Amino acid sequence: MSTQGLRSSAVRALPDTGSRRSARPRLGQMLVETGVLTAQDQLRTVALQSRVEARFGDILLAHGMIGKDALYDTIARQYATETADFTRTPPDIRLVEAYGLERCLADGLLPWRRKDGVTEIASARPEQFADHRTALEDLYGPVRMVVTSETDLHRAVLDKHPVTLAARAETRVPAPESCRAWPARALRRAAAALGLLLVAGLIWAPAAVFFAFAAWAILTLVAGTALKLAAALAQVRADRQARAPAPEDPDAPIMARLPSVSILVPLYRERAIASRLIERLNRIDYPRELLDICLVVEADDKVTCDTLEAIRLPPHIRQIVVPHSTLKTKPRALNYALDFCRGTIVGVYDAEDAPAPDQIHRVVRRFHERGPDVACLQGVLDFYNARTNWVSRCFTIEYAAWFRVLLPGLTRLGVVIPLGGTTLFFRRDVLTELGGWDAHNVTEDADLGIRLARRGYRTELIDTVTEEEANCWAWPWIKQRSRWLKGYMMTWAVHMRAPRRLLAELGPWRFLGIQLLFLGTISQFLLAPILWSFWLVPLGAPHPLLSLDVPTLSLVFTIFLASELIGLAVAAYAVRGPKHRFLTPWAPVLMLYFPLAALAAYKGLAELLFRPFFWDKTEHGQCSQAETSVTGVAGSTQGPQPARPPN
Repeated sequence: MSTQGLRSSAVRALPDTGSRRSARPRLGQMLVETGVLTAQDQLRTVALQSRVEARFGDILLAHGMIGKDALYDTIARQYATETADFTRTPPDIRLVEAYGLERCLADGLLPWRRKDGVTEIASARPEQFADHRTALEDLYGPVRMVVTSETDLHRAVLDKHPVTLAARAETRVPAPESCRAWPARALRRAAAALGLLLVAGLIWAPAAVFFAFAAWAILTLVAGTALKLAAALAQVRADRQARAPAPEDPDAPIMARLPSVSILVPLYRERAIASRLIERLNRIDYPRELLDICLVVEADDKVTCDTLEAIRLPPHIRQIVVPHSTLKTKPRALNYALDFCRGTIVGVYDAEDAPAPDQIHRVVRRFHERGPDVACLQGVLDFYNARTNWVSRCFTIEYAAWFRVLLPGLTRLGVVIPLGGTTLFFRRDVLTELGGWDAHNVTEDADLGIRLARRGYRTELIDTVTEEEANCWAWPWIKQRSRWLKGYMMTWAVHMRAPRRLLAELGPWRFLGIQLLFLGTISQFLLAPILWSFWLVPLGAPHPLLSLDVPTLSLVFTIFLASELIGLAVAAYAVRGPKHRFLTPWAPVLMLYFPLAALAAYKGLAELLFRPFFWDKTEHGQCSQAETSVTGVAGSTQGPQPARPPN
């Protein structure tokens, strides 16, 4: 049916279902009069509503004061209409497509059916229906509002349009900003040609080839170490200044009502951790009527789906099933779920996360204080299993250095920071404006951090901690890190498609920061074996460096040792607090820990050529140590290295 065919030649007089708000009876009074709600609960709900941006009925449902059917039957009587029954009469696909799926979800409207020459529109927000009436009549002709719940509206859309929504989730980000057209075949040919040139060079001029790679490795080492040192010094100064509590600002804006917050938690094959996750999420003390927690699962993930079916989810936690696709990435799942979020702020947690109970309150307050140009807040990550083994200890030190020293220091220096994959919070309108996440990028968070900066938005760190499980076995660690490094390679290449434009949008300093954090990190890990070979010289083994004169050789070793010492100093400073002080003697062990990242870099490079969109999932719940409470410090990758991209 065409759009023109939907319109009627004249708009007939219909019952008013949304234009005269003052003439309608109050919902609370109607519920009390019918005996569905007590007068005491009515007064309690009115008091709650004065402090939160939530509808009267949503508060009733969140606190279990009333059943959904009774609520919406009463709302239908309030608006002199009826409730939509999508089970008996599914929505007309032609009517829905004429309005647009994205628009339906954004407006809380679902064109339902044509009846007696009138198009019935199911509204989950009947109080806003009058705002859309003119546009609806322009499209369909005579319209009549019927009532539905947001849950039933979402279910109806999911049941009838999963393929369309799934395709949209994969292409939300504009093609020029996405890596979905990754030229893997062309890159394989280029890599083969470069490999042949390298072999030829090693045959004919091995010393020249070695020194060329060594020069680049040393150059990136110097640049990265300088940036690390500058960031650390900036943060040390800030830490000293922060010892005295800052006085309260009397001119700070006062928040009249709390906003709604949606939390997306992507899950995949999480039998071992799902029940504990629900318990952790229930510790969040934000008002339940404002909290919308979405457990995002893949349709073919029977393990997680069956696990969640056996758990009775509270009203503020719901499951969103993502349709099957050959592309299985975290950002695709997040994009799919984004349209179904109810909050004006959208956060992301990982399956193993244990956020601080007051975290959402602090995030909401910070967004309110900072204003609209701060579009993203990054929280701090820490681990509850740091004592499991040497890998988990090193992982904890590494994250402490990143989140407690380097990342805040880089922010103070004005560098564009790569976001981590969890404890991230966004203004929903900005996230929608940017097209969400790049569904094909395996470090979609780092990519999104750059895209936010390119659009003029700011990201800030917020000192609230989420504890999670540190990867504590070597091979899973390598698999996880290879995905992050592959994503770093991909992200750098995508944003460097038009370097002049990137320079113009970010400015010289932040453009340089992107090169150091991404290209520098990639180079350091890929060329790490060359730098490690320098240790052969003090041992008296033959080495090309021995052909250098003594002053040059001394300079090279001074740079090399200074870099190691600065890294150890940053690590020791990061774990100085009471919770992780026991890790200080383990800081030197990082010299044995980081070589694993070189293996991960080569694995990531190979996948970039042959399996660019493959998501090598991190298994959770594999470490034996029991969880502890959410307190203490946190961290992520050391130096200019991948922050905490997704699991």
